[in-house]
Amino acid sequence: MNTHAAVLTCAAPWVELRPPTTEDGARIWRLVKESPPLELNSCYAYVLLCRDFHDTCIVAEADNGLAGFVCGYRRPASPDTVFVWQVAVGPCGRKRGLGVTMLVALLAGEANRDLRYLEATVTPSNEASQRLFRKLARELQTGCEETPGIAAHCFGDGQHEEEVLFRVGPTNPAILSEARLRLLKTRSEYSDIDLIQQTRQ
Repeated sequence: MNTHAAVLTCAAPWVELRPPTTEDGARIWRLVKESPPLELNSCYAYVLLCRDFHDTCIVAEADNGLAGFVCGYRRPASPDTVFVWQVAVGPCGRKRGLGVTMLVALLAGEANRDLRYLEATVTPSNEASQRLFRKLARELQTGCEETPGIAAHCFGDGQHEEEVLFRVGPTNPAILSEARLRLLKTRSEYSDIDLIQQTRQ
């Protein structure tokens, strides 16, 4: 019997989760371009993210191409906090929990053992992203604070909405430890990784 309400476990492999390389930059750019309402940045920006922040970024590779991408960085003033800049999920990964899966894999990464919090800003109209971060908090059995983030006037064009700050944490060490072990086990036994939610049995 599992003692956690949400247990991360290995399932039928369909996607490989890994840190990105600079070779992924152009593919990530195309994925974001095809994933409105995400704001598209330059291809160069994504190449730099892959080069300099690969420990806090994740790509999800499926048989038919790039299924998803998460990019983030540690906040310099709060090194125990990762700020997630963008989460993109392609058509083959939608309605399969891939967004939450990638975020959990990021937090469970070997290089991120000291992370306690995950932050992101979301516009009020982006209900899908709001649901994503609330779901992540439920999966990790932790809190999700929503506070004012960046005011609309900071963006200067008069058309950008305000950004609400979502802060998920502190992380649950037991759940992340189990996720980390299963990631390592899956990497040693299979070529692909999939973490899914399994309810209490």
